[in-house]
Amino acid sequence: MDNIYNIPLKKINGEEVNLEQYKGKVLLIVNTASKCGFTPQFEGLESLYKEYQDKGLVILGFPSNQFLHQDPGTNDEISEFCSLNYGVTFPMFAKIDVNGADTHPLYAKLKKSAKGLMGSENVKWNFTKFLVNKEGDVVKRFPPTTEPAKLAPIIQQLLDS
Repeated sequence: MDNIYNIPLKKINGEEVNLEQYKGKVLLIVNTASKCGFTPQFEGLESLYKEYQDKGLVILGFPSNQFLHQDPGTNDEISEFCSLNYGVTFPMFAKIDVNGADTHPLYAKLKKSAKGLMGSENVKWNFTKFLVNKEGDVVKRFPPTTEPAKLAPIIQQLLDS
């Protein structure tokens, strides 16, 4: 499995997909949580998505309950929360594990391609962001503290290349 496009995924509504439909797009992949101090970043992510969607950016949200159980709801509850509270229109996927024995294959690939602080592969917290170029290569990992708006210049650069 050399690229991310063939990895099987499940959308938040249960539909089986892979990322093939996003080939040629710039992807911002984020592990999310509904009850986290960083949850308001949904607003910034949605703003980025609205601003750059027509230029080729797709933001992909992957709920995870691995950090202090900050996303305990069902996929339906998470979907409703994101829509009602933050107007999320970017694609959201079924809840996954981003660390540990049950790490989703997408996150195994992302983490191996862009290590975190001091070379660690593990995702440290909710709202860690991975930026993927049009060819499906992971360009960079951003920590949860990075506000979505700060990613605009690098996203624009990738969209222009």
